Amino acid sequence: MNVSILDYGIGNLHSLAKALEGEQLRVRLDTDVRDALTADAIVLPGVGNFGAAAARIATHREALRDALAEGKPCLGVCLGMQLLFERSEEAEGTGIGALPGSVRRLRAARVPHMGWNEVEMSDDPLFTGTAPFIAYYANSYVCEPEDPTAIIARTELDGERWAAAVRHGSTLGVQFHPEKSGSPGIQLLRNFLREAGA
Repeated sequence: MNVSILDYGIGNLHSLAKALEGEQLRVRLDTDVRDALTADAIVLPGVGNFGAAAARIATHREALRDALAEGKPCLGVCLGMQLLFERSEEAEGTGIGALPGSVRRLRAARVPHMGWNEVEMSDDPLFTGTAPFIAYYANSYVCEPEDPTAIIARTELDGERWAAAVRHGSTLGVQFHPEKSGSPGIQLLRNFLREAGA
């Protein structure tokens, strides 16, 4: 199976690529959305600015959105999850729009949120074999889907609960960094790849 990590000029690419490695799996970095679309699955990496990343994908945003709507497996990580939505308070620019909704600034006492926090999981297959899940976060913004049933996990910080993971068909997003979250995070990536391969 071919997995493309879409390199939009920012993001935590190499540790994510290493975490995804496995038998009968080819992980590649693609700077062009058109190349990424030829892969069996796409991963949108985390870390960076929404506006800068949105600008890098702008030319082929519709093609990417259409591919995800048709069932191309995709996992957005941190900023990658935020790009799945339409807009963000962080910066001007238009996201992919695979999930209706927006991204807003975290209302916690201390922003950015850096560190470990519990993931309140649903029974979504993305989380098979990951309990208990304490994940590593590095975020100042959180996603608000228009459809709350898209939320498959939550995290609480300073009394505020927000989306830790979302799903719309084969399009998934996680606000945390699975590649930095120990064995549960690696298991989550394996679960995504297993589903994508099926």
